[in-house]
Amino acid sequence: MTRWIAIWGIFKKDLRAYYLKPPNISWGLIFPMAWTGMFFIRSGLGLESVIELLPGGIAISVLFGTTSMLAVTVTFEKRHRSFERLLLAPLSLEQLMLAKTSGAILFGTVNAVVPIVLASFLADLSGVAWATVVPAIILIAVVSTFLGLFIAVSVREVFEAQTFSNFLRFPMIFLCGLFFPLSSLPVFLLPLSYALPLTYGVDILRGAITGEHMLPLAANFIVLAAFCAGLFMLSLRNVRRRWLL
Repeated sequence: MTRWIAIWGIFKKDLRAYYLKPPNISWGLIFPMAWTGMFFIRSGLGLESVIELLPGGIAISVLFGTTSMLAVTVTFEKRHRSFERLLLAPLSLEQLMLAKTSGAILFGTVNAVVPIVLASFLADLSGVAWATVVPAIILIAVVSTFLGLFIAVSVREVFEAQTFSNFLRFPMIFLCGLFFPLSSLPVFLLPLSYALPLTYGVDILRGAITGEHMLPLAANFIVLAAFCAGLFMLSLRNVRRRWLL
């Protein structure tokens, strides 16, 4: 019970101190929606293009929401030495980092609702396989959060975390099939695309929403889960090596 109280306390502190701040609103909500709108206008396909762009809109909203959050919460607290006080909580390091990332996972999952609601006013979503979309969104939020955690614990300053995040996020927009299928990419870029976790999440969403996918559903979920575990373990390794010496 003490552990759950500590986890809840950390979650509430982050909620009060960091969530719904202007940087997170701009990078987590406004920027993804503006980017999706740009692709929608550029496509010139009319309202039918909403369905085609919805998987990318969901994924980019989750990606930017989660990574923007972690770049601030973890890096800022380490820089101002408040992270050391959290280590006094009756939690293991694994539980502490899960408590710090739970808010970002929730924030990213909620972000995904925004493009879905907007799309529902413009297109018929009755054919969407929501039983697949919902767990895919949650898993994308988890893997994006752990990617943001890995970035945050690998640098010292907030601006470094934000720069490193953008260095990874913007190539993902073009390499992960967010707004156009991987089949349209040059062959030499495909290995890089399949090395990015978001590729598999987008493939799940594209299959559930448009019926088009490249890999089996089970394979996509397994690879995403493997990325989640790998990124979390690498983050813990960096924390122990760089912060706890």
